Amino acid sequence: MLLTRPTRPHPALRFLRRPKAALLASAVTVCLVAAGAPAEPLGVGDRIFPELGNPGYDVAAYDLAFTYPGSNDKPIAAVTTIDARLTDSLKRINLDFAHGTVESVEVDGRRAAFTSAGEDLVVTPDHALPLGSVTRITVRHTSDPVAADDQDGGWVRTTDGLAMANQADAAHLVFPCNDHPSDKAMFTFHVTAPNGYTAVANGLPTGEVKAGGTTTWSYRSQHPMATELAQVSIGHSAVVRRKGPHGLPLRDVVPAADKKELEPWLAKTPDQIAWMEGKIGPYPFETYGVLMAQASTGFELETQTLSLFEKDIFTEPAYPKWYIESVMVHELSHQWFGDSVSPRTWSDVWLNEGHATWYEALYAEEKADRPLQDRMKAAYGASDRWRAAGGPPARPKPPAPGQKIGIFRPNIYDGAALVLFALRQEIGKDAFERLEKVWVQENRDTSVGTADFVRLASAIGGRDLTGFFQDWLYGEKTPPMPGHADWKQVPAPAPSSSANKS
Repeated sequence: MLLTRPTRPHPALRFLRRPKAALLASAVTVCLVAAGAPAEPLGVGDRIFPELGNPGYDVAAYDLAFTYPGSNDKPIAAVTTIDARLTDSLKRINLDFAHGTVESVEVDGRRAAFTSAGEDLVVTPDHALPLGSVTRITVRHTSDPVAADDQDGGWVRTTDGLAMANQADAAHLVFPCNDHPSDKAMFTFHVTAPNGYTAVANGLPTGEVKAGGTTTWSYRSQHPMATELAQVSIGHSAVVRRKGPHGLPLRDVVPAADKKELEPWLAKTPDQIAWMEGKIGPYPFETYGVLMAQASTGFELETQTLSLFEKDIFTEPAYPKWYIESVMVHELSHQWFGDSVSPRTWSDVWLNEGHATWYEALYAEEKADRPLQDRMKAAYGASDRWRAAGGPPARPKPPAPGQKIGIFRPNIYDGAALVLFALRQEIGKDAFERLEKVWVQENRDTSVGTADFVRLASAIGGRDLTGFFQDWLYGEKTPPMPGHADWKQVPAPAPSSSANKS
């Protein structure tokens, strides 16, 4: 995710997120109540989101079916099917789900009791599920778009339909799931909408069926995916297709009326992919594309194989060309860093955003003469303030109540890219570039953590870098920059006298 853009881009590219409304409270309708001890919300113990995800099982695949009613302010009929392997014996299964009406639940084809607890849907099958068994959970439910003035995540309303923005923990506002990036799974989508709409989802198309006044589009991922990266776009859209490097199929989704105007931006993607491949190796997925949505979100988002952008970023004259292109590369970089190689916990999100910011800045340096070192020096000057406000890069402070996406602060963007700059200074450019390539190759399609990066960096750097990373990733104060002893922290400017007036 890219932090909120300013109305007009600041030369130093310091993005600050506007306050958001609280995530919607659980709206799961209870139709059957399980007997026995009271149900309770569970989690996998994530430091940032303790009740996110659920223990006891590993999801292998999701099959999601949505029937769009032709209006983006009405509930969507949905069926979510989950295939999972039990990693423990369970009498109950907790799923994350908090914004829809559950009509029925089946476990292995047999009706199951269910209730809600916090933001969990708690399912009680008619028999205990043994360790190591494979089970199928089918939930018939509605998937409800959020209010028009609350674009905090889940379904995002566009002028002509819907799109998804599920980061960090909003996929369970759309469908029941194990909503944590440590549990990646395969995805299949079936989206039915009235004729005249176009539906596109992650992965490659597998079919398009017309029946009466509706069309059903199907898509399937060829690589495992975290729930927060799921994407479905429904609207009056044009799908623009072309080939990328090595014949990679590219498909962009844009408002049909704006196709011609937006084409010059879409045409930049093949060269951007080739540039990234030159830095870190082959593109990791089966397809890529840009989804330009007519929506006001305040951010862009790296949904897997189909990055979400506000259309206005490409049409607003205030944004310089080099800036827009660097934002495109930021989200493209996430396909390697964050999507293919996902964080094991949300404290590891610096690995996503630090790398995406790094390649965003490197691209701006090489293509637009915006020196990387200048940006890193400015980041160094602000780093102590960022750490005080948001925590060190690998130990971000939990978000304030009602602002769950508040973890996306400067400390994990330019602050984390600064860590990578310091690492390159410490081990040398050749070793750093080798580390980047090996990291994405060895960890493709997995979820990994900071400790894994430290171990690999130490191996490639030829020495134990534990102390170096401890200071840079977890210290309250920013360490001296290797090779730049003259770099200093810059105090925050004093507030003007007018700032204290009511």
